[in-house]
Amino acid sequence: MESYLIKGILIGLLFGMPIGAVGAMTVQRTYSYGFKAGLMTGLGSSVADCFYACVGAFGLTVVSDFLMHYQIVINTFGGILIFIMGFKLIVGKHNEVPTLENQVSDRIKMFLSSFAVGITNPAAIVTFLFAFSYFGITEQTGWSNGILLVAGVFIGTYIWWGALSAFVNHIKNKKEAINLYYMNKVFGTILILFGALVFVKNIL
Repeated sequence: MESYLIKGILIGLLFGMPIGAVGAMTVQRTYSYGFKAGLMTGLGSSVADCFYACVGAFGLTVVSDFLMHYQIVINTFGGILIFIMGFKLIVGKHNEVPTLENQVSDRIKMFLSSFAVGITNPAAIVTFLFAFSYFGITEQTGWSNGILLVAGVFIGTYIWWGALSAFVNHIKNKKEAINLYYMNKVFGTILILFGALVFVKNIL
């Protein structure tokens, strides 16, 4: 049984690399608000990945068929969300030392926003199915092995987000402070580009 947990961790490490819109969000939030903000942002993405891993591991074809059928609509919603977050970063007025007014609710919002971005990518199902096939995992794994597999995926992906947040926080503490106003403009532009890329992919 432990082998499924290990395989899940490896899959999470190999296929959960922090790239894309959530990666940009994690870097920006870690630098602006600290290590815990980065962890909460990454946590949302890891939970979304676990959802898609569950669909693949337990063979939930009804769910996967529905998500893939409406993939363009779901992707478009995610692209709009990314675009809005980028736009807010660009037009917002940012203090040199931003703070979280209500740490609990603000971090929950960080979690929910990254979860929303992650969950609006149904193509992740295909990625996990490929990964499971590569590691010789079939849909007949059983519930106990499936749970271990999904738990491993969560651990593997969250290791990436934790490493990214720790790295950015280390750079923040070691390097001379970067002007947060301009940094948020840059990351806002990056998010807008990611959002635009979603629309282009859907059109193509």
